[in-house]
Amino acid sequence: MLTVKDLHKSYQVGKTSYEVLKGISLEVAKGEFVAVMGPSGSGKTTLLNCISCYIPLDSGSILLGDTELARLDEESLASVRNRKLGFVFQDFLLLDGLTVRENILLPAIIGGTVSSMTEARADQLCDVFGISAICNKYPAEISGGEKQRCAVARALINHPLLILADEPTGNLDSKSSRTVIRSFEQAKSALGATIFMVTHDSFAASFCDRVVILKDGGVWETLEKGSLERSAFQDLLLDAIREMGKE
Repeated sequence: MLTVKDLHKSYQVGKTSYEVLKGISLEVAKGEFVAVMGPSGSGKTTLLNCISCYIPLDSGSILLGDTELARLDEESLASVRNRKLGFVFQDFLLLDGLTVRENILLPAIIGGTVSSMTEARADQLCDVFGISAICNKYPAEISGGEKQRCAVARALINHPLLILADEPTGNLDSKSSRTVIRSFEQAKSALGATIFMVTHDSFAASFCDRVVILKDGGVWETLEKGSLERSAFQDLLLDAIREMGKE
């Protein structure tokens, strides 16, 4: 589904070049829920921005299916972002002047693909994520957890190959965070979604199938959940983070 090979990215500040990503390679299979963790400055957000091609990479390759994203022109990239990628952001990025249902339909509206099937898809997503009762409300009238569930539904409206989530629980309390992560689990189990999530939250990451831990711009360790209970996997993640801090 997603293959990142030997990805390098540097930033130029004055005459000094700072290498942020140092040859990162990873894969996300269809239907997987994968998280990326790491301390501040480890390259998490830069990695996500390179995958979505919002910033150019220096070298390496990023394959979404058989498509090499870095080689696409802007028009083709815009189409990929609208049709093959779904985005969930920390700050929700809902439009205040649109209802919940209209916000969910927004990618289809932008792409000019709204149809009776798309509207039925929006209603299905509202039902899956438990927001049917608020579908005609506006963002100012709903809670943070409900806003993020709306954002997850919006990310899925065009049947994307991959959802990219950037700190989706960063602005939420623990109860709302659990609700949003459950939404990702529902997206995976009920809709076959593939999710790649950047997070600093070990609780959120403990629901994932696999967690890639970054340090200093490289992959430090990859942990598989396997048959572990969620709490045991969270303990494993915390142990790994503590061990990384000792080095």
